[in-house]
Amino acid sequence: MRIVAGAAKGRRLAGPKGAEIRPTADRVKEALFASLQPIVPGAHVLDLFAGTGALGLEALSRGAASVTFVERARPALDVLRRNIDTVALPGTEVVAKDVLTALRGELPGGPFGLVLADPPYHHPHAEVATVLETLVDHLAPGATVVIERTSRDGAPPWPPTLLPGTPRRYGDTTLHRAERRIDDEEPA
Repeated sequence: MRIVAGAAKGRRLAGPKGAEIRPTADRVKEALFASLQPIVPGAHVLDLFAGTGALGLEALSRGAASVTFVERARPALDVLRRNIDTVALPGTEVVAKDVLTALRGELPGGPFGLVLADPPYHHPHAEVATVLETLVDHLAPGATVVIERTSRDGAPPWPPTLLPGTPRRYGDTTLHRAERRIDDEEPA
């Protein structure tokens, strides 16, 4: 794993040990950030289920103003903190909590213009729905939310305040993207 582009381009990131962490493949990460290129510079980013931090650190390397990482697993937190030190860019916060617990409280760095969520593939659809509903209060108007899921799962259950775009499939991985409604009203 490495940082693909930006200020920290080429820096190697520590990888996971065991099956609990499933990092995003470099080719998927490259495609994702090519599509996000116009909105990353200056963005306040929230990296949920951060794992190694590869997605949030890529955003930081490409000019994001700040990244708040949310991760609860001790082994993942150790790798995440090592990777933050390796990249050595300012603007990071680590929230060592379960994602729902973190979202139900105050998060440093918000409101967020970009959210990158990579829940474990075995995470139930109902729990993903709760995460997305709870997330809305932390979003800036017009924010972009990207969630990575196994292609077998289909689209995530977006709340009405998030307008889904076209999913992008990469083998067994599908990236789903939605934008927060700027008017913040639910559709009729």
